[in-house]
Amino acid sequence: MEVRIEVTRQQVEKIFGLEEYWCQCVAWSSSGTTKSQKAFVRIAYLRKNFEQEPTAREVSIEQGIVLPCRPPEGIPPAEVEWLRNEELVDPELDANVYVTPEHSLVLRQARLADTANYTCVAKNIVARRRSASAAIIVYVNGGWSTWTQWSGCSTSCGRGWQKRSRTCTNPTPLNGGAFCEGQNVQKTACTTLCPVDGAWSEWSKWSECGAECTHWRSRECSEPAPRNGGRDCHGPELDTRNCTSELCTHAAPGAEDVALYVGLVAVAVCLVLLLLVGVLVYCRKKGGLDADVADSSILTAGFQPVSIKPSKADNPSLLTIQPDLSTTTMTYQGSLCPRQDGPAKLQLPNGHLLSPLGAGRHTLHHSSPAAEGADFVARLSTQSYFRSLPRGTNNMAYGTFNFLGGRLMIPNTGISLLIPPDAIPRGKIYEVYLTLHKQEEVRLPLAGCQTLLSPIVSCGPPGVLLTRPAILTMGHCVEASAENWSIRLKKQSCEGTWEDVLQLGAEPCTELYYCQLEAQACYVFTEQLGRFALVGESLSMAASKRLKLVLFAPAACPSLEYNIRVYCLSDTQDVLKEVIQLEKQLGGQLIGAPRVLHFKDSYHNLRLSIHDMPSSLWKSKLLASYQEIPFYHIWSGLQPFLHCTFTLERLSTSTCELACKIWVWQVEGDGQSFTVNFNIAKDTRFSDWLVPDEVGTPALVGPSAFKIPFLIRQKIISSLDPPGTRGADWRTLAQKLNLDSHLSFFASKASPTAMILNLWEARHFPNGNLSQLAAAVAEVGKQDGALFSEAEC
Repeated sequence: MEVRIEVTRQQVEKIFGLEEYWCQCVAWSSSGTTKSQKAFVRIAYLRKNFEQEPTAREVSIEQGIVLPCRPPEGIPPAEVEWLRNEELVDPELDANVYVTPEHSLVLRQARLADTANYTCVAKNIVARRRSASAAIIVYVNGGWSTWTQWSGCSTSCGRGWQKRSRTCTNPTPLNGGAFCEGQNVQKTACTTLCPVDGAWSEWSKWSECGAECTHWRSRECSEPAPRNGGRDCHGPELDTRNCTSELCTHAAPGAEDVALYVGLVAVAVCLVLLLLVGVLVYCRKKGGLDADVADSSILTAGFQPVSIKPSKADNPSLLTIQPDLSTTTMTYQGSLCPRQDGPAKLQLPNGHLLSPLGAGRHTLHHSSPAAEGADFVARLSTQSYFRSLPRGTNNMAYGTFNFLGGRLMIPNTGISLLIPPDAIPRGKIYEVYLTLHKQEEVRLPLAGCQTLLSPIVSCGPPGVLLTRPAILTMGHCVEASAENWSIRLKKQSCEGTWEDVLQLGAEPCTELYYCQLEAQACYVFTEQLGRFALVGESLSMAASKRLKLVLFAPAACPSLEYNIRVYCLSDTQDVLKEVIQLEKQLGGQLIGAPRVLHFKDSYHNLRLSIHDMPSSLWKSKLLASYQEIPFYHIWSGLQPFLHCTFTLERLSTSTCELACKIWVWQVEGDGQSFTVNFNIAKDTRFSDWLVPDEVGTPALVGPSAFKIPFLIRQKIISSLDPPGTRGADWRTLAQKLNLDSHLSFFASKASPTAMILNLWEARHFPNGNLSQLAAAVAEVGKQDGALFSEAEC
């Protein structure tokens, strides 16, 4: 006997209330009861509606795309596959495609071929569901080609015009991409000098009749003279003719000829007498000069002594260097350590290194200009050299510098420019500026997995001659490692294109640029000023950037609604400064200590959520369980700060205490949590975090810009540049300052020691410890006992 049992899922759930159970079939017949074996029954289903479907988007070429898909609930869980124009997408065949564990489809770099309709398909043993198709349009914004050469002037004589053109074909806009902004034709006025043909002037009067019975007259090609390629005059310049109707007879020399010869002899005798008198006068003067040569200042004009004048009564040991700024070449004489009872003038010792360093007193005193030097610097600082530069911006510093060098700083940004002594040729004065650019001001194209790691900084004017490299300091947000990153220094050319001028860690292709990368900042040696940025390209998903997470909220809350703004910043000082300025305008206050989050190149988004609010006092108006910032918005670095807002509502105006937790994490990555517990009406305890770390004058000129006094600096350079016995030279100093990885760069310069001291100045101003530097120099000197003598101090 055969028995068939059919039941629906709803009936089973109604009967059993279970999704899994055992079932046994029982059949009755005249011969008795028959039971089947027990069968295991499992309920399988797949709901119709997707929890999240992909949405249509328009993206720029080479931009990353993330299409989310959360399949319907089902048992067994649905498998997901993606269709592109109804064809299966296979990540194994296309390296540009990646499917995340959450079933999102990631296109690493959008291509024109990726323009299509994308469908998410979920299926299990029960059913197959299709999401709504999402149309992805990959567009290409137009780019200008290079300008053509200027055409010839439209006129061959006089004022005209010339033009040049460019086309929007690099690349051509496609799929609705933006057309190039700006003009495709430029015109400029031109003037072509008109050729002027020469013309003769009037003939002169005839000369007196000569001994040859002829007289002559002349004219010049000067009315006008030929110019600008005009034709020269045609015809003779001189005209002669007979003046006696050819009846002239030649006579023998007479009394007039004799008188002429006598006059010439007399003139020659006078000239000889004058020459003899001049020689006698010169000899007398020379003899007088020899008698006084010992007291002459001519022999010492290039060696100006330096006087020690105490700048303050409470600091008698401070060295005050007063260089002679009137001479083009200067050699300073004098000792580098003051005596308690010594004379006013310094005597230069003959030792190899600084006497106070060798004697064990490792103290270098900061120097400042004396009266004349200060007046000279003041004159430089007050001259109106920067009339063409913008004023009033807090993202710019500018100053006027000469061979003494100096420093420009943009306060609270970590950005500075060090101009070492003698970097500017003697006799020249440069007007130098330093500018921090906002992202909307400068377009920096990024390709592939590239990301901006630093601010975009300009220093100039470009094209000036520097005899030694200046050092540009700026922050960065990269967790640098050779196996995870390829980092390049980019510089914008005069045509506006960005070029790679240096790859960090590789052998430099030019000696014009070099970069010292440290944990928080990079120091760029450059002999050519211009616009720079640090760009990285990740080599693996382990590559990470530092984000700084900062929480702000209104300082006053008159209504029931209250907002908490969570900023995700590139971890550099300049971005934090910009956010603080923005929040001051919004009336915000810091409500938590900033945290650092390591954001990895894993294509996963950043999520933010709020938890543990007392429901009797507050409620969140956020509809979803979390907010999300797309991965590529953060990774590119072109948007230096992004933020999400949590809108809360208190149930009573008397509620002032807010307690909650805010989580910020990258999916399958690093995360941070903030415990918020403060009084929204009066709590300002976190305001101390916003105190600027760096204060000071944006422009420092001359010795005041450096920690190491000028004379001591010159002594160290002259002592350590030559190869020393037992290795007591600049190489050992670099090793003691942990700079021995840059020996090849230092060795390529005329003064390696100067490069080391310049880098020390850039890294340690204004809070550097001169005693530690002095101790390092002294350790170098101890390797050769002949370098020091206590008698020198």
